[in-house]
Amino acid sequence: MHFECWSEILTPFGIRLNWEEYARNCIGVSDRAMIRQLAAEVGIDFETLYAQYPRKKQLLHDRMVAAPPMPEAVRQVLKECLPLPIGLVTSSGRLEVEPVLETLGVRELFSTAVFGEDVSRLKPDPEPYLLAARRMGVASPLVFEDSAAGLASARAAGFEAIEVVHPESLPALLQQALRR
Repeated sequence: MHFECWSEILTPFGIRLNWEEYARNCIGVSDRAMIRQLAAEVGIDFETLYAQYPRKKQLLHDRMVAAPPMPEAVRQVLKECLPLPIGLVTSSGRLEVEPVLETLGVRELFSTAVFGEDVSRLKPDPEPYLLAARRMGVASPLVFEDSAAGLASARAAGFEAIEVVHPESLPALLQQALRR
C-alpha cells in the first residue's frame, strides 16, 4: 500500500515508481530518506517532494483502515503464538500503524511495539530490534522480516532473521521455525 500511495502522489511530478526498485531500495527505510533519494535522482527539490508527505500519509491511513492488508491466516497464527511474547518493529510511525492494528483486532497481541519515532536510527541500524528485545526481556528473539533493511537490522542486532517474501507465507515459516 505504501508503494501504491507513493506512486499516486509522485506521478504528477513525473516520477514513475517501479515495484522491484521500490522493494529493493525503499521498503524499510524512512519516507524522508526515500524522498531525498528520489529527489536527487530526478533533479527535483527535496522540499517540494517532501511537502507531499502529509497527503501520502492521509491516503495510506484511509486505505489501510478501509482494507487492512493482513491475511486472516496471519491474524490466526499471531493469536496461536500466545503466550509467547510477540513484538512489532517498524520504521513507520505509530499513527500510521496502530489504527490498522486496532482495526484488525491484533494490537493487544503485541507485548511491545517499536515505531520509527521510538528510535534515533531506523532500520537497517540494529537500534529498533535491540530496543524491542530489551522491552520484551529476551536475549535472542526470532525475527520475521519483509524488507532488506529489516533483515539487516535484525541480523546486525545479532538475531536470527527469516525473510517473509509474501504475508501469506508467514504461518508456514513460523510453524517451520518452531519445529526446530
